[in-house]
Parts: sequence; structure tokens; C-alpha cells
Amino acid sequence: MNNLLDNCKQSFKILKWYEWIMMIIMIGVAVFSVVSAHIGHNVLIPSKLDTTPIWLAYVNFVSAICGVACVFLTARRSISNFIFAIVNTTVYILYLWYYKIYGTLVLETLVYFPMNIIMWIFWARHRDIDETFKTKSKKMTWWQNLLVVLGIVGITVLTHFLLMDVLGLEAWGKLTEDYSTRIALTWLDSTTFAIGIVAIFLELFRFREQYIWWIITDIVAVVLYAIKVPFDIVYFTKKSIYLIVAIIGIIEWVKGAKKNIINE
Repeated sequence: MNNLLDNCKQSFKILKWYEWIMMIIMIGVAVFSVVSAHIGHNVLIPSKLDTTPIWLAYVNFVSAICGVACVFLTARRSISNFIFAIVNTTVYILYLWYYKIYGTLVLETLVYFPMNIIMWIFWARHRDIDETFKTKSKKMTWWQNLLVVLGIVGITVLTHFLLMDVLGLEAWGKLTEDYSTRIALTWLDSTTFAIGIVAIFLELFRFREQYIWWIITDIVAVVLYAIKVPFDIVYFTKKSIYLIVAIIGIIEWVKGAKKNIINE
């Protein structure tokens, strides 16, 4: 336990000032959302009702804080990120279940949750040479990257048609009433699922290229929450921060791969 806490302290010490600013912004937005849910309307715009269930507002609060902490630490190759990842995945599953975002719900429940535990063990067995609270990173060959692209396209198409066949387009009615927007959401949901499946395995095996796909899926997620009705400021802010941190992450992981000289 002491070793776990020490690793966690070391991980937070290496965060930069701008990452702490993003963390503070995320906390502020999360608090804003909780207060708005309690009083029943937007804090800044009293005429705008807030119908978010109070229990969901607190779920969003926990998810926001743990989610941002997780991506910051993952970007720095910190093994401690999985403490926050497991909590974030658990509460995010509740959010997705409430809003019926089915593709991502399956991804979080059946893939991300168990993989967080597996990756925690796997990363701990491949520690960085100099900074042992971090894991090693490595890079992929051109043909491995090609297989990844083909895999993502295939999984996206398969997932989309499965969701449409099993659930139908009306399943996304809780997010929007617009027909064309629902179509877009089904493809965004399927794409997020496909990229998430592939990227999580790249993360498991510590490939730096995972961040190319995290950047893409974060862009997809930002679009998803930008067009979602009603607009969700907590998750829009959270996913926007994810996108910024993913760019930071690819830089850190490229440096790590070069330092450890393990191009496998």
C-alpha cells in the first residue's frame, strides 16, 4: 500500500502547471453541474432548466475528476493511472446506461473495465529503466499500423450494422429528435467503439501509436457531446481535455520509446 501511494505521489509531481490548470477547470465545471442539478436550473442562466438527476450529477462529478486524472497520468506513462481509470470506468458506465449510448456502454463494461485491471498488472511488469513508477513504451512497424487501420474500419462497419439491427435508430432518441443527427450518432458511437477496442490493446502492449487513435476517438467524442441534446458541459469539457492531453501523451510516449530502445 505504501509503495502504491508513493508511486501515486511521484506521478502527480511530474504534472506540468498547465495540466493542473486543466484539472482545476474540470473541477470547477463539475461543481457547477452539481449545483445546477440541485437548484434545478443553470447557475448562470436561471431561465434554463437543469433536469439532470442529482445522483447523476454526482456520478458526473466523480467521472470528471477521476477521468481527467487518469488521462494525465496515462500520458506520462504512470502506472498509477489505473487507480483512477477503474473508478472512472465504473461511474461512466452508469452515465452511458442512463443515456442509452449503447456502443460505448458495451465498450466500457466488457472491455475497458477488465482491461484496466489486466493492464495494471502488465504495465507493472515492464517498468521504465530510470523512473520505475512509469512503464516502458515501444513503437509499431508499418505493417502493424496497416492491420490496425483495417481492423478499425471492419469493426466500425460491423458494430454499426449490429447496433442498427438489434436496437434500431429509435434507440438514440434520448439524445436527439433529429433523424440525420441520429444517423451521425450511430456512426460516431460505432467508430468510438472500434477505435476504443483497438487502442486499448495498443495501450496494453505499450505501443506509442495508441495516442494517434486516442486523439481521433477524442475528436469523435467531442463532436458527440457537442451535438448531444441537452448539451452536457461536464462531459464536453472532460472530452476536450482528453483531446489536449492525448497530444501531450504522444510526445511523452515517443520519448519513452526512444529512451528504452525497445522497438519490437
